[in-house]
Amino acid sequence: MDKKLLKEILDVSLSKGADFAEIFIEEKQTTGISCEEKKIERINSGMDIGAGIRVIAGESTAYTFTNELTKEKLLEIAEVASKVAKGSKKNTSLDFTVPSPVVEFDIEIRPDQVNIDDKVDKIKICDSACRSVDEKIKQVSVGYGDVLQKVTIANSNGVFVEDERIRTRFVCNAIANDGKSIQTGFSSLGGTRGFEIFKHNDPKDLGVEAANRAVLMLSAEGSPSGKMPIVMAAEAGGTMVHEACGHGLEADLVQKGLSVYANKKGEKVASSAVTVVDDATIAHKYGSYRYDDEGNKGQKNVLIKDGILENYMYDYLTATKDKRESTGNGRRQSYQERPIPRMTNTYIAKGNDDPEKIVKSTKHGLFVKKMGGGQVNTTNGDYVFDVAEGYLIENGEITKPVKGATLTGNGPETLQMIEMVGNDLGYAIGTCGKEGQGVPVSDAQPTMKIKELIVGGTLAATDKQISRDFKIKRI
Repeated sequence: MDKKLLKEILDVSLSKGADFAEIFIEEKQTTGISCEEKKIERINSGMDIGAGIRVIAGESTAYTFTNELTKEKLLEIAEVASKVAKGSKKNTSLDFTVPSPVVEFDIEIRPDQVNIDDKVDKIKICDSACRSVDEKIKQVSVGYGDVLQKVTIANSNGVFVEDERIRTRFVCNAIANDGKSIQTGFSSLGGTRGFEIFKHNDPKDLGVEAANRAVLMLSAEGSPSGKMPIVMAAEAGGTMVHEACGHGLEADLVQKGLSVYANKKGEKVASSAVTVVDDATIAHKYGSYRYDDEGNKGQKNVLIKDGILENYMYDYLTATKDKRESTGNGRRQSYQERPIPRMTNTYIAKGNDDPEKIVKSTKHGLFVKKMGGGQVNTTNGDYVFDVAEGYLIENGEITKPVKGATLTGNGPETLQMIEMVGNDLGYAIGTCGKEGQGVPVSDAQPTMKIKELIVGGTLAATDKQISRDFKIKRI
């Protein structure tokens, strides 16, 4: 779409005197393949095309969208959106400028140029490897997905961006049954990569990892309960930082008074060993991008530095309210939704401690090797998380596997109780849900020692599945 037409659309959007107008145009091609019971159950492929127009006038926002990309239809929805304002027409002289991105992503093998049979082969390899681990593996599901998204973003401040985002993901879920107990194991990979993701990750390894976790949990004892020290492995993923801290640092929740971190800039909110970062510019991570969905450059934002709260995550609207610049965190699920502040790749930065020494310094406690899902009340910071794979720590050694453990605590209090931070870093991927919108994210942490948390468990743990509406869906 040429700049002349974009300017005309924005002029109509501003015709009633609005302060700001924006158009977001999207063409998204998706492929999804799933395998269950050794059969390819579904192969879905499709294209979604449309545009959304946002108009802001004072405290009011109008958002309209269409999947009909004709000049007439776009001008029509621009006229509808313009009615949010009740003022005089503003004269605009737009000189669209393209900001230089901080990071580039080299795609070696575009997924749209890979035969569907080659994608199916990766699934079959993973499925076979998973089933071969142990006869107790009774069910296996494997999924592959890729997304190719082209966007054009222009606004009345003169921003103009054309971008292509490519992401690939792969997941395996194994169910083990020994006649007395049923347990699950899960593994995944994903990133801003093309099909070359399999050059760096063997699908066999994912299948074996998922199966081993499921089989291991069959023989695990029920987790003890009560307050105890916690050591979280780097490979546990950053579910805790994402939920217990990250959402509370999104500026819209802060401004609405729905965050425990509101009005605490400059205050000590964590142990001095803790630095929390949100970074959209890490090459090939699942939450990375060149530009956010408002056309701002992806950025590295230090949110908490040495325990001191330094910054929140902003989109254009929340940044305007606080009279500052966006941090490049404006994201949306598709052209049908308005952008809101969202995390990208959020992590606790590496420390100086040896992970092995962290374990040895713990006389007794729980070692969390892999986290499950979780949920948080951002208003007060209270959270609860499932432990997908955990072990007892006895006399400074990792010993028996345990199942049925949950971690309960308060985000700010937990950050204050982090005593040691390892020099390693492990990532997990997921789809983060907020206000009905899901966006790809990753999160990470080093090996960490937390003074004590409440562990929920039972020495006679059952296999009853507890259903929750998790904010982050592990994929």
